[in-house]
This record gives sequence, C-alpha cells and structure tokens, in this order.
Amino acid sequence: MSTPFYVSPQQAMADRAEYARKGIARGRSLVVLQYADGIVFVGENPSRALHKFSEIYDRIGFAAAGKYNEYENLRIGGVRYADLRGYTYDRDDVTARGLANVYAQTLGTIFSSAGEKPYEVELVVAEVGESAEGDQIYRLPHDGSIVDEHGSVAVGGNAEQISNYLDQRHQDGMTLSEALKLAVQALSRDTNGSEREIPAERLEVAVLDRTRPQQRKFKRIAGRQLSRLLTAEGAAEVSKAASDAVSDEDSSEE
Repeated sequence: MSTPFYVSPQQAMADRAEYARKGIARGRSLVVLQYADGIVFVGENPSRALHKFSEIYDRIGFAAAGKYNEYENLRIGGVRYADLRGYTYDRDDVTARGLANVYAQTLGTIFSSAGEKPYEVELVVAEVGESAEGDQIYRLPHDGSIVDEHGSVAVGGNAEQISNYLDQRHQDGMTLSEALKLAVQALSRDTNGSEREIPAERLEVAVLDRTRPQQRKFKRIAGRQLSRLLTAEGAAEVSKAASDAVSDEDSSEE
C-alpha cells in the first residue's frame, strides 16, 4: 500500500490563504473613507448593474472586492440577518459590529473547511453614527478575521499601496468633494507609482450621509452630481451638490 500524501495543517492553511489572496488581487480596488458628514465608498466599476457597494440596513453599508457571485451571496445573507433582527427586536439592534461578527463566522468556517475552497472576497462593513466619533468601519479579509478601521480603508488588488497613500493624506473633517477627489487620486495610482485618469463614468460612488432626514442614510452618487463633486472648486458648490442629494438623486437608491 502506498503512503498517503501528507500536507501539514500550517502548509494547508498557507496555501488556502495564498489562493484567496490571488483571487482578490485580480479584482479592482475600492476605498472607504470618513468625511465630515458621513462615510463615502469609491471604486472603479464600469458596470452599472453589478454593484460593489450596497445598503444593508438603515445606517449600514456594504463594500466588497473579489468574486462577485461569492460576495453577492454574503450581501444577501447580511440583508436577511438585518431584516430579521430588526423585525424581531428593534431597528437600533442592527449594528455593523453584529453584522461583521456574522460575516466573520461565515468566512472563517468556509476558510477552515477542507471540503470547499475559501471565498475569494474581502469585505468592508460600515455604519454611520450621529457624529464622526460614532462611525464604525470593519474590514473582513478572506479568513474571517475582523479589523477595526478608522479614517480610511482600501481592499482589493492594490490595497496596500492605496492604503499607504490614504494614510498620508486623509484628514478628519474633509468635505465630501475633498474625500472623493482623494479617493480617486489613490485609485488612479498604478503599482509603479504613475497615475492614470479614471473618468466619472467608470466610478461607482455611494455615501452613508448622517445629515439625510430619512431613516435610511445610504445613497448612490452618479451623473451630474458626481461630476460636480469631482470638479467643485469652492465650498458653496460642494454644499449645493450635497443638498441636491436629498431631492434629486433618490431615484438612484437601491
């Protein structure tokens, strides 16, 4: 009888982690930043139907990089969890921390299971608070660990370089226009340090805006409003674009 092929548990976990990281790296990066009035999600995405960012609940947003079918299954599961918990208990009982714990358990179980391949995804779960101090951003890598982030976070193919760029330039209290421009500058940098242009049509942008009078704070930004924010030179123009968000862009919500 031949001796069965043996792989140590450490090597098996390392191989699974490398497999997942390579899958995530093939996708486009995205960034999540805090700004004065909330949290903004920015990513390069030419598709208008396959979204990287979505609303989970009233004050909670979801961002993902990697394989679309896998993170879409996780997003749907998160929406079901939030709806059930909010209906059973109270809407305030649905939190980003609780949702991140659910995702961590799911990703961790899949990663450690020998019967299926690890998910090639990296998630960000964010919740906007009543003030900037109450904002929460959690990053969940493929192995199910949870990282509590502050200020800015990047996930996807070129995440490390983009994170370093954001860490050096992101500041508390930035306007939406300033945060959006910084995010686009970070995403436009190639691995060799050179910059490329990302047109507004190839950007997917969404915000969790704490100033919205509605209970639901998630809103997508596209079209003329996005162009105004990317080209705004003064605070007055930025303020006008932000106020238009409540009345002009509701039709673009999910």
